[in-house]
Amino acid sequence: MNKLDPKAFGLACGILWSAAVLIMGLLALICGWAHNFVIALGILYVGYKATVVGSAIGAVWAFVDGGICGFLLAVLYNKLANK
Repeated sequence: MNKLDPKAFGLACGILWSAAVLIMGLLALICGWAHNFVIALGILYVGYKATVVGSAIGAVWAFVDGGICGFLLAVLYNKLANK
């Protein structure tokens, strides 16, 4: 039975989600794209705005959020895969 390493999976999820949030924030700043995404996510991630600093703040929030969710997902997967 294959198992997921929760720490590695959590880090991978955190990095990917953080990069996506950072890119969306910068795209909203530069091009105006994904502005509604930034507004919606800014409700959950305090300080996330379509600015350079706001995008960095959102990326930090996203890393923590994605990391925790990825870790928990891997733990749940491993528990269910054992049955």
